[in-house]
Amino acid sequence: MSSHYVIGDDGEIYHMLNDYFRAWHGGIGKWGNTNDLNSASIGIELDNDGKEEFSIAQINSLIKLLKELKEKYKIPQANFIGHSDIAPTRKVDPHAGFPWKILAEEGFGHWYDEERVRELQLEKDSLPTVASDSTDLQNQALEANSENRKNLVPKNFDPVMALRIIGYDVSDPVAAKKAFKLHFIKEEETSSELTDFDLKVLYNLYQKYL
Repeated sequence: MSSHYVIGDDGEIYHMLNDYFRAWHGGIGKWGNTNDLNSASIGIELDNDGKEEFSIAQINSLIKLLKELKEKYKIPQANFIGHSDIAPTRKVDPHAGFPWKILAEEGFGHWYDEERVRELQLEKDSLPTVASDSTDLQNQALEANSENRKNLVPKNFDPVMALRIIGYDVSDPVAAKKAFKLHFIKEEETSSELTDFDLKVLYNLYQKYL
């Protein structure tokens, strides 16, 4: 069997294989330090042609199933991932329309803190300084800079290392960046270049995994 469960467009759940048996849904892939995902995961396939919108009934059934599996097997929130996450050089499913944010709000996978990301700046943007002989003014400037640094993505932030910490296989950094953008930036057929916004999102997510 290629997966343990299949969920139809109408929300019908089909249990194809005992959860304890090995399925073949993942194929060759890696997440974190795990190379054999087929032996260490439960595969769920959604009836979708790779472009069409996921139905409300389908997503509701998926959430119901995930709740049951999470409780039964004590699955950590971070361990709910997609095929494109574990095999970024081969797989592009689920597509960018998949509601990862909704799932994260239910406790399945992580999502970035949108308000926190809006507050973040890249350290390449200069910090305000005060040139003065006054000790009080200098101290105020230092305090302001210290507070500002909490909202900074540091210059030495390594996006590839951050992707590795999250769980991505970074042996092909270009593919890993594309997989990240498909999942979190919601872009199909995207380039691997990380924009300032992408870096802020990645930095926020990376901090969740430390």
